[in-house]
Amino acid sequence: MMKMKRTAVLIAAIALIAAACSSDGTTTTTTSGSGDPSVGGTVTISGSSTVEPISALNAEAFRARNPEVGISVEGPGTGDGIKKFCSGETDISGASRQIKDSEVEACGAAGIEFVELRVAVDGLSVLTSAGNTAVSCLSFADLYALLGPESLGFRDWSDANDLAGQITGANAPYPSAQLTVTGPGEESGTYNSFVELVLEDIADERGQEAQTRPDYTASANDNVIIEGISGSDTSLGWVGYAFFLANQDKVSALAVDGGDGCVSPTPQTIADGSYPIARPLFIYVNKEKAALNAAVDLYVDFYLSEDGLVNVDQAGYIRLADYAAVRAIWADRVTGMQSY
Repeated sequence: MMKMKRTAVLIAAIALIAAACSSDGTTTTTTSGSGDPSVGGTVTISGSSTVEPISALNAEAFRARNPEVGISVEGPGTGDGIKKFCSGETDISGASRQIKDSEVEACGAAGIEFVELRVAVDGLSVLTSAGNTAVSCLSFADLYALLGPESLGFRDWSDANDLAGQITGANAPYPSAQLTVTGPGEESGTYNSFVELVLEDIADERGQEAQTRPDYTASANDNVIIEGISGSDTSLGWVGYAFFLANQDKVSALAVDGGDGCVSPTPQTIADGSYPIARPLFIYVNKEKAALNAAVDLYVDFYLSEDGLVNVDQAGYIRLADYAAVRAIWADRVTGMQSY
C-alpha cells in the first residue's frame, strides 16, 4: 500500500478521534443482542500486541454474557497475525497498521474476504528509563540519528553527533552515555508505524532504505520491551501508549517534535492530533466466518457497542469521536469487502 494512502488513512482517523479520553472504570454490562446463552462455538483472534488488550477485555466481557463461547486471543504481532488470518487460521486479526497490498493479495488468493474496522487510536510512545533525566524531548531528526538505518553500530548516544549534524532539526550534541535500544521487531505493526511516521521521509531524503538500525534488542512482546527499556538508565525505545501508561513507574515518555515543537503523548494530544506519532488501530474480520459462526458475528457486534468500547478506555487507548461510519461498514458487510 502506497505511503500516500496510508497517510490519508491516518489523517482521516485523527479527524475522527475524540478530543478527550477516557474513564478508568471497567464496565461489563450487556448490550442488546450481545448476550445469548444459547450461542456456542469458538472465536479465534490473533495479530497486533497493541490491539490485543482491547480484544482480550472484550472477550472476557462477551463470554460473561455468552458462557458457551470459547474465545482465544493472542498478540504475536500485526504481520504474523495477518499471515494466520489470510491462511484461514483465525476469524479476526488485530492490526496496529492498515493491511498491506501484499497481504490483501494473499487473502484474495486464499479466497478470504474481510471487513476492515477501525476501533481506536494509539500514540506511539518514545520511552527511556524513569531514571534518565538527561533527555526530555527528541525530534524526528534525533530519532533518525539514534535509531535509523545510518546509526548501525552506535553504542553511545554521542556516537550519533556527527550524523545528527547533517540532518536539519536534530538537537545534538547528545550526552556521552551508553545507548541501549529495545523495541518491537519487524513483525510488529508498531515497528512499521514508527518507520513510516518517523523515519521514512528523512531516509528518503538521504537515499537510505526506510528501516531502523538492525542492531537493537527486538521483541514481539511489549512487556519484554518495557523491561528492556527500564533496565538501563540511558535506554531508548518505543511502544504503544497503553504499555507506557501501565508502566509509568518504570519508564518515562519523551516528548516528540514532529516539526511543530515538543509534544508529550497524552489522551488529549493523541486525540487532537498534536502528538505527531499517533496511528489508527484496526480489526479485520473474515466475512465468511462471521456469516457462518454466530459467535464471531455477535462478538464483533459487542466490540463496536458502547459496552465494548468501554474496553478501549480500559486498555488505555483513545476512542474515535464517532463510530457511526465503522458500524455502518460492519452492518453493510454483505455487499463486499469494505474499507475507509
